[in-house]
Parts: sequence; structure tokens; C-alpha cells
Amino acid sequence: MIRINLLGQPRPKDHPRLEGPPEATLQIVLLLLSLTFAFGVLWFHWHQLSNDVSQRQGQIRALQAQKTQLELLKQQVENFERQKAVLQQRISVIEQLQRNRTGGQELLDALAGTVTRTETLWLTSLSRKGNALTIEGTAASVNAVANLITQLKRSGYFQKVEIKETHQDERNTAVQTFLFTLMAEFSLPQGKPVGPAAAAAPVSPGAPVKSAPTKKG
Repeated sequence: MIRINLLGQPRPKDHPRLEGPPEATLQIVLLLLSLTFAFGVLWFHWHQLSNDVSQRQGQIRALQAQKTQLELLKQQVENFERQKAVLQQRISVIEQLQRNRTGGQELLDALAGTVTRTETLWLTSLSRKGNALTIEGTAASVNAVANLITQLKRSGYFQKVEIKETHQDERNTAVQTFLFTLMAEFSLPQGKPVGPAAAAAPVSPGAPVKSAPTKKG
């Protein structure tokens, strides 16, 4: 059928229908969504890493503080050890001085007991210089001198016992005797209390513990 426009106005043209977004627009939307998701994932990881770094830095600061405290404690311990060593050295010196100044009575008692246990032997002289002793005497045999040395070592009061000289007494022709000289160091056994100062009297040289046998006429 033929349509006639009686109004004399142009007829509006029909517009084409929109059939949804084109394919390019959909790709842009998907790209934006992907970028947004990726940014969210990256931000989450960055936030986690930042927290980890902060925790590690806090741990490092705590360890550094502990290290500083330990270094101070180490210095205090070293100072204490040095002071302890100095005090111990002073105590050792004082004890040694006390042992050197005292022990005279202990020396006589120990020496007398040792000689008593040794037969056919007599002391004629005893001299002391510090802890060094020089012992002189006579014996009926060389074995008696050896027994005396053994008894001195076993007593615990004498160290470094050595024979300086031994020979037969040519002046005594009636009885065979031997003259001997011993060297030794005297020291009190560990843990033995030091005697009183009165016991520190010097030993007079030549004081015999046993009287020498009389010469037969």
C-alpha cells in the first residue's frame, strides 16, 4: 500500500536497534577486571611482606638489645674473674708467708717421728733457710740412710729429698758408721692448720734429735 504524507513534513528515519555491547567493549571490561584483581593480589602480598619486614626488624632490635646486655654481662664476668684471680693470688701469698714463718714445731715433730722409725741412725745437725733444709747425721749403714729418705718422703712434710753427700766416718775406727748430708724442702700438708706464732721459733742448727753413739775405747 502506498502511504501519502499529507502534512508535508519529512518522515523521521527509523534508527537501528542496539543489540548489546560490541566485542571490543567486553574485552576492555574483562581487562579492567583482571587488572583490578591483579592489583588486589599484589597489594595483599605487599601488605604481608611489609608486616613480615616490620616483625623481622622488631626481632632484630630485640636481639641487638640482648646482645648489648650480654656484652655488658660478659664484661662484668671478666672483671669479676680478674678480681677473683687477684684475690686468690693474694691469699696464696699470705698462706705461703704464714707457712714460711711458722711450722717450726711441726718440723721438729715430723722429723723426730721419722727418725724414730729409722733404726741405727742419728741426726747431728739441722739447718733451715726458708723451706730448704740441710740435714746431717750418722748411720750404721747405707741402708739406714735409704730408709730415712723413704720415711721422709712418706711423712707428707718433706719434698725433693736428695742425698748431697755420704761417706764412711774414718774418725770412728771402733764402730763402722757413715756420715751423710741430705737436702729437702719442708711444707705443711694441705689442709693442716698453721700452728701458733710461738711455734715459729727458728730451729737451732746442730740440735740432734737422737744422741750419737759413744765411741768405744
